Amino acid sequence: MESELKPMDSEQLREYAHKMVDFIADYYKMIESFPVLSQVKPGYLKELLPDSAPCKPENLEDVFDDIRQKIIPGITHWQSPDYFAYYPSNSSTAGFLGEMLSAGFNIIGFSWIASPAATELEMIVLDWFAKMLKLPEQFLSTGQGGGVIQGTASEAVLVVLLAARDKILLKAGRKSLEKLVVYCSDQTHSAMQKACQIAGIFPENFRVLKTDSSSNYALLPEVLSEAISKDLSFGLIPFFLCATVGTTSSAAVDPLLKLGNISKVHDMWFHVDAAHAGSACICPEYRHHIDGVEEADSFCMNAHKWFLTNFDCSLLWVKDRSALIQSLSTNPEFLKNKASQENSVVDFKDWQIPLGRRFRSLKLWMVLRLYGLENLQSYIREHIKLAEQFEQLISSDSRFEIVAPRTFSLVCFRLLPPLYDQDDGYKLNYNLLDAVNRSGKIFMSHTVLSGKFVLRFAIGAPLTEERHVVAAWKVLQDEATILLRGS
Repeated sequence: MESELKPMDSEQLREYAHKMVDFIADYYKMIESFPVLSQVKPGYLKELLPDSAPCKPENLEDVFDDIRQKIIPGITHWQSPDYFAYYPSNSSTAGFLGEMLSAGFNIIGFSWIASPAATELEMIVLDWFAKMLKLPEQFLSTGQGGGVIQGTASEAVLVVLLAARDKILLKAGRKSLEKLVVYCSDQTHSAMQKACQIAGIFPENFRVLKTDSSSNYALLPEVLSEAISKDLSFGLIPFFLCATVGTTSSAAVDPLLKLGNISKVHDMWFHVDAAHAGSACICPEYRHHIDGVEEADSFCMNAHKWFLTNFDCSLLWVKDRSALIQSLSTNPEFLKNKASQENSVVDFKDWQIPLGRRFRSLKLWMVLRLYGLENLQSYIREHIKLAEQFEQLISSDSRFEIVAPRTFSLVCFRLLPPLYDQDDGYKLNYNLLDAVNRSGKIFMSHTVLSGKFVLRFAIGAPLTEERHVVAAWKVLQDEATILLRGS
């Protein structure tokens, strides 16, 4: 019989942690046996668990049983090799070990003094990564800029928008808020819109510029220039542009250099969101996709998407850290200390929205050290190779078409509708996606491009191999055959 669990006891921790690691390892061993997309109905868990917390401690094995029987059926398995939806959210042994360390230390590293190693390791690891991406030296911590780990790219774009807003209002006056204009494309992540809502940007001054297939859904510089000229003629103040490398819908790449030059002419903050595709740019053959980043004021990518680093770990670099600090800094008496007062250290509390922060650099440090750059490059290349193979499979079946060019590991395609189909295959492809996902064999997601309902096949799960891609294609072909027979 288990002894009662104490709040912290090193021997109990050793015993329980061994059991937990075994449980998680068994989960990964069995992951292919589970339906990728959870098939439960809303509210299922309330029917299975008590309506109040237990008064007495329970046995760990009983908790494990509940996880197996009640929790796992309600999980969509993002680490499954048959997961091809959205973009990946990588886990790895190294990332998991880093999370264990972070949980074990459990520090709250809001300032340097709160845990010097947490701040300094983050600075070092972000500099390592910047050098891997060949980012301009202004983004390194040795200059006026530097890197910081945010929770998500949504948080990253929010903090730089706030910094840009406050910077321009210092020049134009606080009453000019109603004149500030933000620009992005219709392919930019919805996080940009949410950031504007939080930052108080007037909704009518949020410019979502149209893209289409003629530019492969990238934002055209002339479209941006025209929008800026129009706004200037009305006395508005263009101040922020968000460009994307690897859009969510189709992995489109905006022309950074030309957009950056336009931003510079108009003294606008230029932010580059490479949340997904930034990982690929550690490979020399894909680095050109961020050419022009030297014109950016800030650059973001998510190590937790495609870089074997457990969620959450979004990397943000800025050229001028003082802009972030001036916008986000607070200095209450209870946080004052000698090192901070002497301005001899970095306090990351002033680079983010919350005060508290986890020791997230540990897991990225572990990933970089235990895998190394060469293996990480090979990992990225293998997924892109698998995407090329899937693209070839699609092209080999005349019933399907590729809808947008494949740049990285995302393939956008659709099932061609019968002649004179009333909605140009919208319902047909909706039904195909629904049938595929209900099968539980694979999980995919969709987008809409130029009015067409498009299926997205995003390869990036750590366990995915060629056999999984081939099996997924078989599922798609079989379900397509059934649908076309009934149409």
